[in-house]
Amino acid sequence: MSGKPEYWNKAKRILSKRDKIMRKLIHNYKDRSLVTRNDIFFSLCKSIIGQQISVAAANSVFIKFKKKCRNKITAKVVNKLSSGTLKSCGLSRQKVKGIKNLAKRILNKSFNPNLIKKMNDEEAIEYLSELRQIGRWSAEMILLFTFNRSNIWPLQDIGLLRAISNNYNKKYFPPKSFLNKLYKKFSPYCSVATWYLWRSIDNEPIQY
Repeated sequence: MSGKPEYWNKAKRILSKRDKIMRKLIHNYKDRSLVTRNDIFFSLCKSIIGQQISVAAANSVFIKFKKKCRNKITAKVVNKLSSGTLKSCGLSRQKVKGIKNLAKRILNKSFNPNLIKKMNDEEAIEYLSELRQIGRWSAEMILLFTFNRSNIWPLQDIGLLRAISNNYNKKYFPPKSFLNKLYKKFSPYCSVATWYLWRSIDNEPIQY
């Protein structure tokens, strides 16, 4: 894991000035910050595993997956695992296909993560979404956690929407007009706002 993004402290100051709820959250959760793994294959696997299941269930499956990989989650290792072995971790057939396809595409270089560094957020989301089992939400998680992009606002994320409802006394789901208002207020540091909103509903920081 590497340290917090270079924009983190500046973002905290700006968000604290712009929004009193954000100021309170930043004050309440000063112990940690967003960090990156710098390992896109690991993070994509974790993202695929975590789709449409609870955090607890995802953690349980991931621990089994990691064990099958003998603690070395690389495209080469995963490519050698059989579909049956992956299914035995608790993965659905579609998730197994997604992870196997990802390993193959990394190995044959038909997917090149280095290209993402030169893309803007929307271009990167589109490129990542070409991968099997990777949609907008998963792509946004990769941009936020692996590349530490500063302005990711993942509105398909249930946790973020619940946190906004809780902290801003809005119904669930929050109105789109209000979500857009927050986006404008928090830009260009929506990633930082998202991280603090997640912390408000889960004491253990999320990491992909």
